[in-house]
Amino acid sequence: EELAATEASLPAQPRHLAAVLTGLRTPAGWWGPGLAVTWEDAIEAARIAAAAAGADLMVRQGDLAPWHPGRCAALAVRTPGGERIIGHAGELHPRAIGALELPARTVAMELDLDALLAAGGALAAAPAISGFPPATQDVALVVDAAVPAAEVEAALRSGAGELLESIRLFDVYIGDQLGAGKRSLAFALRFRAPDRTLTVEEATAARDAAVAAASAATGAVLRG
Repeated sequence: EELAATEASLPAQPRHLAAVLTGLRTPAGWWGPGLAVTWEDAIEAARIAAAAAGADLMVRQGDLAPWHPGRCAALAVRTPGGERIIGHAGELHPRAIGALELPARTVAMELDLDALLAAGGALAAAPAISGFPPATQDVALVVDAAVPAAEVEAALRSGAGELLESIRLFDVYIGDQLGAGKRSLAFALRFRAPDRTLTVEEATAARDAAVAAASAATGAVLRG
């Protein structure tokens, strides 16, 4: 009884999950100088955690210290009472980076783990593993620079259909040939069927459907 009374007197202490990313996401090599992590990688880390918990994570524009204004996302889940913000992700503010003696442009995410698990409900079941080979299709989409990569990825997912196994942003390019205020986002889409080897035509059709969905939702244009 004494222990129970002591525990009851304690304030709520939810468990939190955090990740800090810095350096190169893609290593340097003969193919190029490598790609540094960006605040969108912090959002992707949160998405991976949410997927493991079986929760649908929504990304909204955020503004909270110690994240950099304009490079901060609020992370929300649906609850019976409506949307609930359970964390944030983005690039840390230069003052926070300096105070903590972190490398420049360090990114981070933090989630209320208990709230995330509650939103996910039952533990997510492990997906069935197909013994058939995957088919990978790469797409490079030109969008307005203000369009978050997460929105483009979500649109690609929605249009790709059930054959989509995974999607990964592997390149972000900004250059004069794209025009002012534009950037190119390159994604690798991996498709796989549980009962057969996909044909090139099937994988291409799924990719085209994903691109069409991204175009309709974000104005993305397939880069030639």
